[in-house]
Amino acid sequence: MKLKKPCINYLKLRPSNIWDEQYRHLLLLIYWPIFGIMFAFVERGYEKYLPALGKEFHFVHCALDDIIPFNEFFVIPYIFWFAYIVLAIVYTLLYDIDTYRKTMNFIMVTYTIAILCYFTYPTAQNLRPLMFERDNIFTRFMTSFYAFDTNTNVCPSIHVFGSFASTFAFLHANGIKRGIKIAAIIINILITLSTVFLKQHSVIDVIVAIPICAIAYVLCFKFDAKSSKETEKRTVSANL
Repeated sequence: MKLKKPCINYLKLRPSNIWDEQYRHLLLLIYWPIFGIMFAFVERGYEKYLPALGKEFHFVHCALDDIIPFNEFFVIPYIFWFAYIVLAIVYTLLYDIDTYRKTMNFIMVTYTIAILCYFTYPTAQNLRPLMFERDNIFTRFMTSFYAFDTNTNVCPSIHVFGSFASTFAFLHANGIKRGIKIAAIIINILITLSTVFLKQHSVIDVIVAIPICAIAYVLCFKFDAKSSKETEKRTVSANL
């Protein structure tokens, strides 16, 4: 199968021309290390400052959390989330700059809202099972994952934000066939469900995240300042 030609020739990218019009969108990627630093601090360092700030963790729970059973097989879509985001960003970066920009804007808006929520209203959950009914590769993985991942900073769910961002990217990007769009919607549903079936999040975390996604979608995908036609014109002229 012949690969499509990227809309921009990144082989011509140099430190000296990163600010040029055809490459400037790459600067949006700077958000990732910035977010990583903020998230690492709120996960690993912020807790010791809570008493001095007069704050404490608020534990998130609802009746539905007790009804939903733990199911280790949801680890597959949960972990696929990481690759899903990378695939969405790489594809749009290569083939649809306008959608890439909108997707990154969506991520920056929602992820920043999540960080602000974690700082101003710290949340945690006590939903994880103390022991597993089954012993298999997935439960053994979750044992290690629980030991590594904290049970704090859960509302709203960043997993939901990232999943919706990637799905919107595939739904809007040029050249995506209908079958892939349907698959993206299914993947989004499975990833969202995985957060509650793995007891990583309360249903409340998901319910809070979804309307934020809706608002961010309108802001970033519908009211985006740069039109697709303008971007297409710019990228085509850059490759002449």
